[in-house]
Amino acid sequence: MTLPRSTSTSSDLNDARDALAGRLRELRRAAGLTGLQLATSLSWQPSKVSKIEHSKQTPSDADIRAWCRAAGAEQETEGLLVALHTLETRYAEWQRQFRAGVATVQTQTARREESTDLLRIFEPTFVPGLLQTPEYARHRFAEVTHKFGHRQDADAAVAERMRRQEVLYRPGKRFHMVVTEAVLHYALCPLEVMLGQVDRMISLSMLPSVRLGIIPFETRYTIAPAHGFWIHDADLVQVETFSAGLNLAQPGEVELYTKVFETLALDADYDRKARTLLTRTAETISDRLEVEAEQS
Repeated sequence: MTLPRSTSTSSDLNDARDALAGRLRELRRAAGLTGLQLATSLSWQPSKVSKIEHSKQTPSDADIRAWCRAAGAEQETEGLLVALHTLETRYAEWQRQFRAGVATVQTQTARREESTDLLRIFEPTFVPGLLQTPEYARHRFAEVTHKFGHRQDADAAVAERMRRQEVLYRPGKRFHMVVTEAVLHYALCPLEVMLGQVDRMISLSMLPSVRLGIIPFETRYTIAPAHGFWIHDADLVQVETFSAGLNLAQPGEVELYTKVFETLALDADYDRKARTLLTRTAETISDRLEVEAEQS
């Protein structure tokens, strides 16, 4: 099959970030300030100016306002803020988002899901958040803490993720989720947690609103399961990287990811076959738990 070429790539995002950084650098130079002088005037670490100017750190609204004020270029503030917000719409850094707390990010995600009629999800590594048990979710938020080096509001985040799942029961909503069988076997949580998680997936797969597909290990892929993504109706594709969430809304991008999803979905088992696979996995996990109990 021939896939359409994406009209916008990650290079576009990098170009936008570089353009914003370059404009800030120009304003500093036009004011006759060195990086050290600007940092000193703003009570910043000198490294912050360097990181912003070299696209290593995305400035906040307050950073841009302070920068323009120090450079005597306050007339440039609004234009730069528009550029920043446009960039954030496409590229949302986790470090910046998590400053408000993981629970806040979950609330924002819930709003987007509530406004979506058809949500298509492909996950090659994780159980989708809408299917997670509280225990599995807690381990995912612990991973966030490990990656970003600061404590998160785990209890509130878990509660908010569970609240998100209420959308599965709302009339008119449809969810087509496809995961690889590997998702059921990665050691991302204790075995007893995964056992409960598999049982939860069996139950939710019976909901009228949920179509859950599992791609078996033996499947020969037409398209490699390179990364997970979420398609909201025909308007938005979300992709999560280690550092940021990408929000792709160009028609060519949405079309490309839709084609990829449809191809992957054809390789999945559904309904009775999927539940048989899940049940077999649960039995395997139970056997492993029994062995561990005997050895302890």
